[in-house]
Amino acid sequence: MAIELRNSKIAAIFKNRPRLSREGKTLLTMISMYCSSRHGSTDSCRECDALGDYAISRLDKCPFGEGKTVCSLCLVHCYKPEMRQKIREAMRYAGPRMMPSHPLMAINHILDKRRKNPLRAV
Repeated sequence: MAIELRNSKIAAIFKNRPRLSREGKTLLTMISMYCSSRHGSTDSCRECDALGDYAISRLDKCPFGEGKTVCSLCLVHCYKPEMRQKIREAMRYAGPRMMPSHPLMAINHILDKRRKNPLRAV
């Protein structure tokens, strides 16, 4: 699915939730970077599309909402083990490569990572 279409879907899903919207866009950007390098496709392949859809659905259902920490530091692991491994692989690849191509997303993610404990959603 094209990035522009996905970003418009994220805007609709996370309306009035700017923190989650930003994290969703970062997730999809990282998955896209991973897919284009590992699978050689200019647009996401089916497997990476499924991973992106799954990650967005998990983010949408996060019990901590806007007060969440980054998923890797969360006490509640809501990903299935198989999907958790896939997202870890994509993040490990894309994370170090974010700063040159998407510096604002990378800096925001680093700042989000400083929150060690999530705040409960109201």
